[in-house]
Amino acid sequence: MSVNDDIPFNRNFPLKPGVVDRPVPGVRRVVCDNPGPFTFTGTVSYIVGEGRVAIVDPGPDDATHIAALLDAVRGETVTHIFVTHTHRDHSPAVPLIKKATGATVYAEGPHRPARPMHHGEPARKESNDLDFRPDVRLKDGELVEGEGWALQAIATPGHTANHMAFAWAERSLTFVGDHVMGWSTTIVVPPDGAMIDYMGSLEKLAARSEQLYFPGHGPEIPEGPRFTQFMIRHRRAREASILHRLAKGEADIPSIVRASYIGIDPRLINAAGYSVLAHLEDMVERGIVATDGAPTIDKTYRLLVPLG
Repeated sequence: MSVNDDIPFNRNFPLKPGVVDRPVPGVRRVVCDNPGPFTFTGTVSYIVGEGRVAIVDPGPDDATHIAALLDAVRGETVTHIFVTHTHRDHSPAVPLIKKATGATVYAEGPHRPARPMHHGEPARKESNDLDFRPDVRLKDGELVEGEGWALQAIATPGHTANHMAFAWAERSLTFVGDHVMGWSTTIVVPPDGAMIDYMGSLEKLAARSEQLYFPGHGPEIPEGPRFTQFMIRHRRAREASILHRLAKGEADIPSIVRASYIGIDPRLINAAGYSVLAHLEDMVERGIVATDGAPTIDKTYRLLVPLG
């Protein structure tokens, strides 16, 4: 049995790219045609409100998706653009959407690593939008109001250091970006993400009252806080699995992945290694696990604290 077996995933998301649907009053969504092992059926962009609207996560620099999104708001005024984080499947469409609409761009800030870079560590330009700059940098808890809607910024670092969710409290819903997804667990890749931050952000979301989650990929999550508790338990189980492997002796990350990720999609093995690294960084910081020098993807790791 894998540690994913107890998560009630929902992989039923038939919405086709370019088609606009309205899952709840005041929210529309359009899926980009960029399916893959990390994006599921594609990145989901959201339109909030009617008449004078906001767009959440315009998506990648994809001409067809940008055209579909602009067509969906034809005859309306886009006043705000919100960005949950700066991976290349979420923010690169911002400049073209802003040029076409004149909307103000809101986000936590530019892309940045979650910790200081180790010597020789790459900047991961292939997956990160390093050019993104918001017009307005939001702080945790800040409220942005539009016509008929109000979104509260919730700092949710972990998947990236600048990840932010946006809660519409009046409708009891939250746009959660990639921090919580109903079809799969979230990848945490150092140095862009950090497991200690990710776990803290999960606890933060789970403690809030908003029930309906709209993620950056896949279908809506109807009982968001309850589902988030499943994700918290999953991460704790993943940590226990890593510790169980290390209790058998020193190991490198590929060995831990083989022991902990049974039946994994081969396309995800590299990402799984980085998720293991994120767990190990956290456990090294907590004094549970050790390695020689800074924890990196190519090191071997050993248990410092005997399992109870």
